[in-house]
Amino acid sequence: MEFTRAESFLHEGLLQSFELTKYILKTNVYPREPTPLKELREVTARHPGKLMSTAPDSGQLIGMLLKLINAKKTIEIGVYTGYSLLLTALSIPHDAMIIAIDPNKETYEIGLPVIQKAGVEHKINFIESQALPVLDILLQNKDNEGSFDFAFVDADKENYLNYHERLLKLVKVGGLIIFDNTLWGGTVAQPEEAVSEDRKESRRSIIEFNNSVSIDQRIEIALAPSGDGLTICRRIR
Repeated sequence: MEFTRAESFLHEGLLQSFELTKYILKTNVYPREPTPLKELREVTARHPGKLMSTAPDSGQLIGMLLKLINAKKTIEIGVYTGYSLLLTALSIPHDAMIIAIDPNKETYEIGLPVIQKAGVEHKINFIESQALPVLDILLQNKDNEGSFDFAFVDADKENYLNYHERLLKLVKVGGLIIFDNTLWGGTVAQPEEAVSEDRKESRRSIIEFNNSVSIDQRIEIALAPSGDGLTICRRIR
């Protein structure tokens, strides 16, 4: 299998091995990646912010989890061009629904033609906004509490704990909340002086978040070293 221009931005990542990363993608991920996701990955690879997209191996894991819990009502915080959003829409039933929140509609519209072509736009309620006000509005309606099966968060790291508290009220017991980038390029395990200035503030927020959820008795957790780190939280109370 030849790698296309969409792979031009691949880096060593958490595996610290470009060759091993390529091996995983070549043997396990890309052969099973749906055509619409491949197309959107190609489109995103031409965008300056391409590294913001969900890693394909992480996407594969998320897709399996969505099917395992038979998710039908989901929330996505942070959309970018929509790779994880399209993945979710392809993984949930025809009559399912996603509330997708992002303050930048322009990047969402980059991937929108692919989403429309895939025939899943009807599952998506895109809201152009910061996420916290939308979550607070949802929580004003008591019927929304515990009504969601799944949530995926890939947005501003400084608000991860704020998102977590609100999503724990919205997602049902037994439901999943997944946070992306929780290893932050491996910097969470590095001394602060070794981290570049542009990553320090988010690194501190991620470390605070990781420490908090590790002792949160309302959830079960697993931090999967996939992509840039996925923290999978299962609400148990």
